[in-house]
Amino acid sequence: MSDRNPDSRYETGMATRRSVLGDAHVDRASENMTDFDIPFQTMITEGAWGTVWSGDALTKRERSIVTIALLAALGHEEELAMHVRATANTGASADDIREALMHVAIYAGVPAANTAIKVAKETLKGLKT
Repeated sequence: MSDRNPDSRYETGMATRRSVLGDAHVDRASENMTDFDIPFQTMITEGAWGTVWSGDALTKRERSIVTIALLAALGHEEELAMHVRATANTGASADDIREALMHVAIYAGVPAANTAIKVAKETLKGLKT
């Protein structure tokens, strides 16, 4: 992304965040903001969503797969579930998720992948109902 104007990064970030996580999620996060976390929400909107997720080098599907693998490897189960749900918007499939978690098992450890498989299975089951 070549535009480094903070206002544009925020606007781009919000649009990308909504396209990946969905309006309901972003609206909930926005409604729950307080003076305490406004700077944090602004930072992740500009940095994660307005810069990294809005770049041209990878597709949203590819970014989704990378994000799922990283969150699984780091053991961030709540964020992992959120990004598994987001695959409905990014185009990453259940097969993509499984393959990412197979890589996690080899490169980050079986226990991390085992936990992530459980989270992904439960989350995917919830998406089908």
